[in-house]
Amino acid sequence: MADIAEVKKPSAWRALGIALSNRKTFFMLVFGFASGLPFALFLGTLFAWLTEAEVDLETMGIFSLIGLAYAFQFLWSPLIDKLDIPGLRRLGKRKQWIVPMQILLGVILVTLSVLEPKTQLGWFSLLAGIGAFASATQDIAINAWRIDVADEKATLDILSTVYQMGYRFSSLVGGALGLIIAARIGWPETYMMMGGFLLAAGFIGLFAPNAEDDGVISEAPADEQVLALRKAGELAPSVRAKALAAVGLLWAAAIGVVLAFMIMSMTYAPEDRPNPTEFTRNFGPWIIVATIVLPALIAGWLAAKKREGKYLLAEDAQQATGGAYAMDHLYRALVLPLVEFVGRMGWSLVLILAVVLTYRICDAIWGTFAYPFYLGELNYTNDEVAFASKFFGIGAIIAGLALGGLMLTVIGRMATLFIGGLLAALTNLLYADLAIGGANMQLVSDAVGFTWAISQVPVIGSASLAKLTITVAFENLAIGIAGAAYIAWLSSIVSKKFSAVQYALLSSLTLLVGTLGRGALGEMIENQGYFDVFVLTTLIGLAAVVLVALEWWREARSGKASGVVTPDAVAQPAE
Repeated sequence: MADIAEVKKPSAWRALGIALSNRKTFFMLVFGFASGLPFALFLGTLFAWLTEAEVDLETMGIFSLIGLAYAFQFLWSPLIDKLDIPGLRRLGKRKQWIVPMQILLGVILVTLSVLEPKTQLGWFSLLAGIGAFASATQDIAINAWRIDVADEKATLDILSTVYQMGYRFSSLVGGALGLIIAARIGWPETYMMMGGFLLAAGFIGLFAPNAEDDGVISEAPADEQVLALRKAGELAPSVRAKALAAVGLLWAAAIGVVLAFMIMSMTYAPEDRPNPTEFTRNFGPWIIVATIVLPALIAGWLAAKKREGKYLLAEDAQQATGGAYAMDHLYRALVLPLVEFVGRMGWSLVLILAVVLTYRICDAIWGTFAYPFYLGELNYTNDEVAFASKFFGIGAIIAGLALGGLMLTVIGRMATLFIGGLLAALTNLLYADLAIGGANMQLVSDAVGFTWAISQVPVIGSASLAKLTITVAFENLAIGIAGAAYIAWLSSIVSKKFSAVQYALLSSLTLLVGTLGRGALGEMIENQGYFDVFVLTTLIGLAAVVLVALEWWREARSGKASGVVTPDAVAQPAE
């Protein structure tokens, strides 16, 4: 593998221009838009439609499954990484999942537009639930596609940034803009329009390049990976079977718990149905432990034994058939991705997981309490909050993503990750100022002329709104920079051989932090108020920055800290 330090890099601006003009970047923008639009429509806008239709949400148990699909999408990521859809494999390893899911989502949205939610609630709820699972499935495949197709021209950093820009823009289209459109042309027409967008995305996606088209991926196909398990120097089948049995039982238990929740949600009487929020809070951490933490420990043991030369085949074993062959395939899907990751990272995995668990912790926890803070504590109106957090806020995030993408190209990935994390942590202090009256933020707003500009907004414009809006703008700008760097970094540490599984598992760890942290944070708000909470989240954010600095130092020592990704660096992002 070529050492990144030996690769002559083009100038930052030229590299950025090459990346943005690459056709992969255009398709990444389309895929990002298609990824974010269903999330906005199923988890936000849809409930506004149902509210106007006077539907009692307590009667819709299936809607409990919508958020669950996104929260636990990693549970079926091995299937996306391993299985081929008959007749569609020729579209490409990832596109065989992306394009059909987008078309299915488009059809579902168009179908919803011709249904009457109150009188046809059963079909309405079922289609929305299926749509959520289809949306989560395409997210898995799109993230894997982004990692797979990245090269020295369409860099992983730029593709990750463009993906998030498309995702954020679709949140605006499907969220706030969707509400405005529906108020003028009606909900059925709005959902038919949104369905048309996704059908168009599915058609455009047919022409997206595949990693296998330009030789970016160098690993053997999945079947060859399975056959290689019986080669000399690999772990003995008996040892692998024991590890697979343990991991399989853990995954089966986790999936069984989720399926039990789904069945109860669909079949129990409304008053007896489980609460999805409580389910995620109570069972979410244990599902993460069963599917990630314990399997990672087992994978670490296997990787250690392989390094030590224990339990290895001295010569090629007879190729498996029947049930043994199926078990080898299952091992490749469930265990091998973790063995590869743990074996490649070694003890540095501890530091990497610490960064994963802490870097976005403030965002993961704070989102739940944002509206209670704006509406209940600060007494802003719904219109004021929508203006500041939706229209202006999403614009600030997109601007932050653009700036983050530029920084990734100019100063590199780890420097951007460090600066983004620092800015995101410090913006919590701006909210701390709001919590005690916001005098400082008002002075800043007045000094830069922002108060005058916002005061010109019809109906809701005021100095108070300017104070909130400039705070949200600073925070979202920082979140955009941090988000661009974080997704690029997270994507860079997974292997293309197992990108769907490894990325889904790592990104799901934020669920663990969010579910464990929200309860404690809510209790702290009740007992001590918002000011102390914002000071605490600042300190947590600063701790994450320290961890990033350590990871930066680790990567610099191994010569992997460059912000420009070569094909080898993408295929083998870390040692």
